[in-house]
Amino acid sequence: MTSRTEEQFDQVTASCRQEFADKMQDYGPSWRIFRLHGITDQLYIKACHIRQLQTTGVSLVGEDIRGDLRAIVNYGAIAVIQSRRGYADSIDMSREEAMALYQETLQESKDLMLNKNHDYGEAWREMSKEGIVDMIFAKIVRIKTILENNGKTIASEGVEGNYFDIINYAIFDLIHYGASPT
Repeated sequence: MTSRTEEQFDQVTASCRQEFADKMQDYGPSWRIFRLHGITDQLYIKACHIRQLQTTGVSLVGEDIRGDLRAIVNYGAIAVIQSRRGYADSIDMSREEAMALYQETLQESKDLMLNKNHDYGEAWREMSKEGIVDMIFAKIVRIKTILENNGKTIASEGVEGNYFDIINYAIFDLIHYGASPT
């Protein structure tokens, strides 16, 4: 694992964190009302949009792949938090607490990435942008199936592990696309 990857990871997550903080300023932690099905559907929408953009190269609403990937990182972090805390019927935490939980989740995601990069090398660097999005899409479909099975698995990791993989794959793709804000 190179320090270059760690630096790129930090650069990308700083951009995601800023977007998350900006949305928190606008909406507060209103995402606390999401159940895992709803968050997973948000991830699904973003992944579908990226696949469409990769296929057609056309966006009629002006959204871009980098923005969708940052949203996937942020919704993935929200999903991890919600999987651990459950959902609420109203906003039940401060912006500061939400930001702290978000930061803890991104740190945990980075630690996982460092461990997996040790074991797998940096194989993701050889993956195509499209292949990474397909992996994200497959993880989302797996989560949807696990949720339909009431969160029970027999031979595979549960939803939380898949959410962490989605976060890291989105970060890898942002590194591939370049960490610029737009």
